[in-house]
Amino acid sequence: MTPTALPERDADTLRGIDGLEAVDLLIPDCNGLLRGKRVNPGALEKAYAAGICLPASIFAADITGNTTEATGLGFDIGDRDLFCRPVPGTLQPVPWTRQPSAQLLMEMFHQDGRAFAGNPRYLLRAVAERLAALGVEVVVAVELEFYLLDNKLDAKGYPQAPLNAHTGERDATTQVYFIDDLDSYQGFIDEVREATRVQNIPADTAVAEYAPGQFEINLTHRNDPLAACDDAILLKRTIKAVAARHNLQATFMAKPYARLAGNGLHVHVSLYDQQGRNLMAADDKAHAPSPTLSYAIGGLQQTLHEAMLLFAPHANSYRRFQAESYVPLNGSWGYNNRTVALRIPAGEPADRRIEHRVSGADANPYLVTAAILAGIHHGLTQRIACDAPIEGNAYTQTKAEVPRTWQDAQNVFAHSDWITAAFGADFQRIFSALKAEEMRLFEQQITPLEYQWYLRTV
Repeated sequence: MTPTALPERDADTLRGIDGLEAVDLLIPDCNGLLRGKRVNPGALEKAYAAGICLPASIFAADITGNTTEATGLGFDIGDRDLFCRPVPGTLQPVPWTRQPSAQLLMEMFHQDGRAFAGNPRYLLRAVAERLAALGVEVVVAVELEFYLLDNKLDAKGYPQAPLNAHTGERDATTQVYFIDDLDSYQGFIDEVREATRVQNIPADTAVAEYAPGQFEINLTHRNDPLAACDDAILLKRTIKAVAARHNLQATFMAKPYARLAGNGLHVHVSLYDQQGRNLMAADDKAHAPSPTLSYAIGGLQQTLHEAMLLFAPHANSYRRFQAESYVPLNGSWGYNNRTVALRIPAGEPADRRIEHRVSGADANPYLVTAAILAGIHHGLTQRIACDAPIEGNAYTQTKAEVPRTWQDAQNVFAHSDWITAAFGADFQRIFSALKAEEMRLFEQQITPLEYQWYLRTV
C-alpha cells in the first residue's frame, strides 16, 4: 500500500520501516489485555479506509480469555462482529521481533458510527470531554511498578527473583532507590529505553523499588489522557517483551509475593484553564488547597468506594491493601505524604497535582484514569469540599474504609447510581457480569492452604 492512504504521522512512520512484514492491530479489552489481529501490511489500507471486523465479545473476555455470556455480548447477539478503526498517530514499529513489524491501536464502533459503550478507551474519552466542557484541560502522567522474575518457579511452585547478573545470586533484600540494582539489570533497562524511544513512548525514569527485582518506569505527562493511557498499555507490552528476550518474566500482578511490596499504578492529574494556568495551584504558604483542588479531592473521596472495582479489578488486587505497605486504605489526602490515597507531591504551586495511589498495576489504565477524572468531575460540578489533610502516618490516624474484598467491590459497583451516571448502564452491566463470572470461577478452586489446614485435621 502507499503511505498516502494513512494520516500524515502514520504515513511517516510507515515510510521509516524497511521491509515491513506484519502489523499487530491491537485493542485493549476490559482487563487491559491486548487483543486483535496480526495482518499483512497490505491490509492497512482497508483498516484505515473501512475498518476491520472483530467480535464485540472481546470485551466480554474474562481474565482466562473465555467469553462471559452474562454480559450479553456473546451468543445473545450471535457473537456479532463490530467495526474497529485505527487510532490515528498510534502506528509504531515493534523493535523486538525477528521480522520488521509494527503495531496499531484500534477502537470499536457500531456500523452507524456510534462508539461501542463497552470500550474502555471510549469511556475515558467521554469523561475527558465532560471536563473539557467545563473549560478544564487535563494533564495526566502514569507510573507503573513491576517485578522481574526468574522464568522458573521455586521448589514450592512460587515465583522467585532472578539471579543477579553481578553476584550470580538471588537478591533477597529491599534496597529501595538502590543504583546498584539498576546497574545489575542495565541490559534490560537499556533495551526498554531503546524500545520506548523507537515507539515514541515517553518513558523517562527508571527506579529500583521496594523489593528484590521490583522496578518502576515513569512516563512523562501528557495533556491528552487517552495518549497517556496508550503509553501505559504499550509500555507494559514493551517491558514484557524485552524481559522475555532476557530470559526473564515481567509481572504487573498486584501482589506476586505475600510478604513483599505490591505493584502500584499511580496516576498524576493536574487541571489547567484555557489560558494554561494550573487550577489546583494556591499562593498561600499554609498549603490550603485552592477551591478546584479541594473539590477535586472531595469528589475523589466521595466516589472511591463505588469505583474500587476499577482500581482493584482482580482477586489478587486485594492482597495489596495492607497497613504500613505504601498502599492507601481509605480516601485520605495530604501534602508530600506517601501514606495517603491522594498525595499532593512536593513542588511549586504552579506544578500542583494529585497523585492517585490506590490502583494496582494489574488494573486497566483507561478505566482507572476514567474513574479518577469522573470523580474529579463529580467534585467540581457538585462543589464537594475535601476534609483536612493528613500529616504524618495516615495508617495510625485513620480507619480502613475501602472495600477489602473483591465481592464487596463488585457489589458496590453493580448497584452504584454514580457508576451508571458516569459510565452508562451498558458498561456497568458488562463489567459487573465479567467480574461476577471471574469470581465464580475463582471460588471454585481449592487452594494449597486449604489442604494444609483441613485435609487431615477436620
